[in-house]
Amino acid sequence: MNSRPVWAEVSLGALRHNFRTIQEHVGFKVAICAVVKADAYGHGAVECARALEQAGAAWFGVTSPDEGVALRRGGITARILLLSGFWRGEAEDVVQQQLTPTVWEPWHIAALQAAAGKFRVQQPVHLKIDTGMTRLGADLADVPMLCGLLRDASNLALEGVFTHLASSEVVGAASVAAQLAQFAHVPQQIASYGFTPRYYHAANSGAVASEPGSWRDMVRPGIALYGYFPPLSSASGGSATVTLPELRPALEWKTRIISLREVPAGRAVGYGGTYVTKHTTRVAVVPVGYADGLHRAISNRGRFLVRGEYAPILGLVSMDLTAVDVTQIPDAEVGDEVRLIGCEGSQGKSRSVTPLDHAAWGSTALYEILCSISKRVPRKYVS
Repeated sequence: MNSRPVWAEVSLGALRHNFRTIQEHVGFKVAICAVVKADAYGHGAVECARALEQAGAAWFGVTSPDEGVALRRGGITARILLLSGFWRGEAEDVVQQQLTPTVWEPWHIAALQAAAGKFRVQQPVHLKIDTGMTRLGADLADVPMLCGLLRDASNLALEGVFTHLASSEVVGAASVAAQLAQFAHVPQQIASYGFTPRYYHAANSGAVASEPGSWRDMVRPGIALYGYFPPLSSASGGSATVTLPELRPALEWKTRIISLREVPAGRAVGYGGTYVTKHTTRVAVVPVGYADGLHRAISNRGRFLVRGEYAPILGLVSMDLTAVDVTQIPDAEVGDEVRLIGCEGSQGKSRSVTPLDHAAWGSTALYEILCSISKRVPRKYVS
């Protein structure tokens, strides 16, 4: 049976290129923890991790044990860091699957000590410090207590210590400087308890781009691996002047025209008639909607690419269908490929629709656009 003509193409070659580019950017003495949480930001975690492992990735970052187990079942042998720790009852799975958990609560340490003791292994852990994100992590005041617990936990090894920057996309942000200043005091505290962690890390994609002083022993790029640095701004206002390495978008989202008609002026299009044609209009319909992850907020605002030209969205994005205006593309016909996200055209006349465009039309974040592409959209992997 043929599937609906809606799919996302993921370039594994672009993914590998981005990994190597980031590695060159931060230097080969800095380890990369390639973040593939949330199904690799909608790109497919197992397939992307396999490609990144081939490119040299020795670490992967995921949210939770279930995401780590999925990588192990997919054949990934590299180290896997659980960025958001684990929940009660999961400690034995963490140990058995050779995952590396984040800890910041006393019960994390107790549960892992018991599980590692049961299986007679030395379990590495990374301690998370909250320096200003106010989300997960230990307060600085609690570091001595946690170090004491870790020192007494004979089956645990403190391999890494990290924090998370809240505003790394703002170049020169005072809050970032304050967080890094707080984090700079932590190694001395840790060392006073006899620990010598291999990794201190703080940099996400924004900091990889804007804060070389945060790179330390490891960086944790996420969105950058998939071809985008977060939009950077300057603390003094306006856009930031930062030299960024050239990344390649790894994903294109495609569909095809399934219906085409010419309608007169004054014809309402879609639910609620939110768009009314102003002149004779060629209306093309594509089989993609908000059930596929196309945000309804881009109704009457966004546009796609048809034969290298822009085709504006007409009316509301519905669950399964969206209408676009192809009046200015007279050769458009049923079966034509349509790019919801992607680039088309020859050099000099190349046009694109990016996740950043979708985010601007929908008043949301780049990350949400990619993560929203639903499981109903099959991923096709190309080299």
